[in-house]
Amino acid sequence: MTPSDRALYESKRVSVADLTARLDGVESLVTGLITGQARAVLRAIGPRDPARPLALYVGLLVEPYPCLRDPAVRVVSGFFGPIERMARAAGLGVEFLPSDFHGFERLTFALRPRAVAAPVSPPDDEGFCSFGLHAGAIFGPFLEAARDPTRLAIAEVNPHVPCVLGLPEFGGHRVHVRDLDVIVEDDTPLVTIPYAQPLAEERAIAGFVGELVEDGATLQFGIGGIPNAVAELLCEAEKGDFGVHSEMFADGIMRLHQAGKVVNRKGLHDGYSIATFAGGSERLYRWLDRNPNVRMLPVAAVNDPPQLARMRRFTAINAALGIDLHGQVVADAVNGRQYSGIGGHETFTMGGRQAPGGKSIICVRSTFTTAGERRSSIVAALPAGTVVTTPRHQVHYVVTEWGIAELEDRSDRARVDALIAVAHPDFRADLRKAWHEL
Repeated sequence: MTPSDRALYESKRVSVADLTARLDGVESLVTGLITGQARAVLRAIGPRDPARPLALYVGLLVEPYPCLRDPAVRVVSGFFGPIERMARAAGLGVEFLPSDFHGFERLTFALRPRAVAAPVSPPDDEGFCSFGLHAGAIFGPFLEAARDPTRLAIAEVNPHVPCVLGLPEFGGHRVHVRDLDVIVEDDTPLVTIPYAQPLAEERAIAGFVGELVEDGATLQFGIGGIPNAVAELLCEAEKGDFGVHSEMFADGIMRLHQAGKVVNRKGLHDGYSIATFAGGSERLYRWLDRNPNVRMLPVAAVNDPPQLARMRRFTAINAALGIDLHGQVVADAVNGRQYSGIGGHETFTMGGRQAPGGKSIICVRSTFTTAGERRSSIVAALPAGTVVTTPRHQVHYVVTEWGIAELEDRSDRARVDALIAVAHPDFRADLRKAWHEL
């Protein structure tokens, strides 16, 4: 940094105690999910006067922050993880925001929160901080808050945050110290996501998915064992010339790059793998640092069906918890209880169907176990109160460890036959009987 930029930085830097005092006058605060979460800022939220409540908008909480137990703090999460689920089980007032990831940015702009907080890298020689592992729905609203003298743009500077590059037309994924209102320093190691080793059923599913992925496909991966298994399979396959345009950048995508499989001739943002946030190992984060082959963009530029439809053989690969014989997909709630979030599930399903030569693939294990009893993940009809993540008319391919069901342009009866054929053999007769009874 230049001496003047250094002076600006120091003038805006506050202690945690000072930050707590500043936050006491804030009535609404937004921060990102998982690797985009300003953890020092959330820890600094002190006990609130009930007459001055705080609305806190977050997603995928990574710590059980003390403020979660404060009745004067209203916590609204757009994507549940273990912390949110435990908080709800404990009777705490954590609310769920039923919106897809694409919609979070629009909602945040409309909300105009008093404060927006984000973890960033230390300033570079020119005084710019990178938003690192997360652009998401925070990048645009953060810059808007920075331009508004009545609002606060709070930067949590962490030396562990890598410098991940952006594109100039989308703001470059960076902010200058002169545009920050408050700076708090934190050196907590970044949140990592353990690599989920695929189970036998997931490897079987990956084998069928691999049959559907074509040379030259532009790939989008969800999170978990199945996407990891697919990435491992594609690393070893003869196929290649892939592009990457994915909501999340995970270790599996890095491995595809290292295997020489990614070329990024997509028809949009050629030459770059695109994502809106990253989550994985420390090795991934080091690999992303100033990597010229990767660009991080705001969620509105990534999770946009018209843009997805422009890319060569866009192939979306996502997981689900269950599906009924109509083709209605359940991916974010279980028995009426919120489990995760909508994210980009429907968005990428739409994009895969609309792109030239594109495909949408929904992966689901054929069975699950609850209370010691094995049950079918494919059911004749969803129970009353079930929340549907992706509607039946968007579903293209459904893959289980027993095969591939193609639902696109299939009649209701043909869908039933296709889905029963990929259900676990032990449940097929019961599914057929239940369907006839319906």
